[in-house]
Amino acid sequence: MHPQTAEMPGFYAPGEYDVAGFAVGSVKQADVIDGTRIAAGDAIIALPSTGVHSNGFSLARAAVKRAGASLTDPAPWDAGTTLGAALLTPTKLYVGDLKKLRAACDVKGLVHVTGGGLPENVPRVLPDGLGVTIRTGAWARGPLFEWIQAAGGVADSEMYRTFNMGVGMIVIVPAGEAAAAVSAGGAGAVVVGEVVVGEGVELV
Repeated sequence: MHPQTAEMPGFYAPGEYDVAGFAVGSVKQADVIDGTRIAAGDAIIALPSTGVHSNGFSLARAAVKRAGASLTDPAPWDAGTTLGAALLTPTKLYVGDLKKLRAACDVKGLVHVTGGGLPENVPRVLPDGLGVTIRTGAWARGPLFEWIQAAGGVADSEMYRTFNMGVGMIVIVPAGEAAAAVSAGGAGAVVVGEVVVGEGVELV
C-alpha cells in the first residue's frame, strides 16, 4: 500500500489534508495491455460509471452551494435518495467485466476515466500519431451530471475535463470485435468512437 495526497480546495481547514491509498498487483509480461498495438480504425467501447467516482467533488460542492441546496435534500431526479448519497455512490470495480472482455475479444487498450476525464486520460494509452473521436451522444451522461452542470452553470468543456461524465472505463478493441466487446462488457456497454490518425481527444 502506498499513500498519496489529494487536493480538495476549500474543503479542509488549515493544517488538514487527505490521504488515500491504492493496491498494486502484478501481471505476466505476456498479459500486459500497454496500448502499443492500438491502430487507426480500432473501436472505442465505454463501460458506464456509477457516478462521479471520487473525482470533481470541489466543483460538485460549488454547484450544490450555487443552487442553494443541501446534501440532505432529495436528489431532484430521484426522491428516493439524497444529493449527498448520489455524490457518494461507490466507484464501480471493473475487474469482472474486464475479465469477460479479455476472454471475448482482443483488448488492445484500457483507460480508467478518473480526474481529468476523457480528454486527459484517453491519450495516455495511445501510441504517437494517434488520437480518438468520441461521440458524446452515444451514451447517457446521467442525471447527476446533468444536474451539476445546470446547477453550477458549468461549461461542457469543464464538465468533461473534471468528471467521467458517465463513462468509467474505456476499452479499445479491433473494429471487427466491437459487437463482441459490447456483449461481454455488461449492461450499458456501448461503442462511442474510434481511433484516428492525429492526436488528442475530439469530442463530437
